Amino acid sequence: MLALSAPTASAPTQAMEDARPPAVMARGLVKRFGGTEAVGGVDLTVPAGAIYGILGPNGAGKTTTMRMLLGIIDPDSGTRIVLGHERPHQVARAIGYLPEERGLYPAMKAVDAIAFMGALRGLPQRVGRERGRAMLEAHGLGNAADRQIRHLSKGMAQTVQLLGTLVHRPRLVVLDEPFSGLDAINQGKLETMIRDLAAAGTTVIFSTHVIAHAERLCERIAIIAGGRVPFEGRVDEARDRIPAQVRLETRAGDGPWRRRLPPGAAAGRKEGGGHWWTFPLPATGIEAMLRDLVEGQAGILSLSIERAGLHDAFMHIAGEAAARALANGSAADGSPA
Repeated sequence: MLALSAPTASAPTQAMEDARPPAVMARGLVKRFGGTEAVGGVDLTVPAGAIYGILGPNGAGKTTTMRMLLGIIDPDSGTRIVLGHERPHQVARAIGYLPEERGLYPAMKAVDAIAFMGALRGLPQRVGRERGRAMLEAHGLGNAADRQIRHLSKGMAQTVQLLGTLVHRPRLVVLDEPFSGLDAINQGKLETMIRDLAAAGTTVIFSTHVIAHAERLCERIAIIAGGRVPFEGRVDEARDRIPAQVRLETRAGDGPWRRRLPPGAAAGRKEGGGHWWTFPLPATGIEAMLRDLVEGQAGILSLSIERAGLHDAFMHIAGEAAARALANGSAADGSPA
């Protein structure tokens, strides 16, 4: 469990989410580097206490967007409000930020590195060391507290840096590609950390090119492709952009009842008998169709309705080119797509 004393609260319901002002809001953010437009008009709304994913392939503009939200760089145009302030630096001590480029002083002890990162956000060194030891102990790294960073494994060092991001108990945590370079076990631990933060009322924003993490963790997402946001909203809304697919298995392969199947229903034959059909879920439902199939003696053996996954939704929303870039980035990182 995460050793934090963030503001205690249950996970936000939709009604609570709608009633509270958003933790982060951005409208029309644009950033150019030289003659290249890296981000071209990003709109985001991050509810307080939510787990929010910024999803896109490498080079899509995720890091640039996050740096604008944090005030590390200023947009060329557009507005942002972070924890109620138009200037993010005014609330810097309430924010924890883990950049994509990891970096700790190799000669520092783990507990001192955590305390140092807390001190950068205004936390007294003594308090930082006390909290750092407790957090390391809670994450199974108590015996590493007085070891130098250079003597830790990569996964242990990344955990130390993450704990340093959290030691001052921020209200908003921003993680840029936090799963990159972690093995499956440490990825699972990080997912648990993120859920615990949100359960304690902390708002978490993380960027990723690995769809599986966003699908498991996020309540809302922004899909970024080519520096723009073709979709921003709840994960279910993204998945609903593609009609659910019906998979029907019948004993009979033909008959008058086939006229009740939608045009273009894909057909196949199951080994050992049975025929299957796949087609999009009709807007009017399938109850009347099933009644006709039963009366027509189609011999229904099985029926399932499968919603689209977030990967398919990404492909549909952002396009095949962006989806290929996302898949290539996941493969290069060694993470599951």
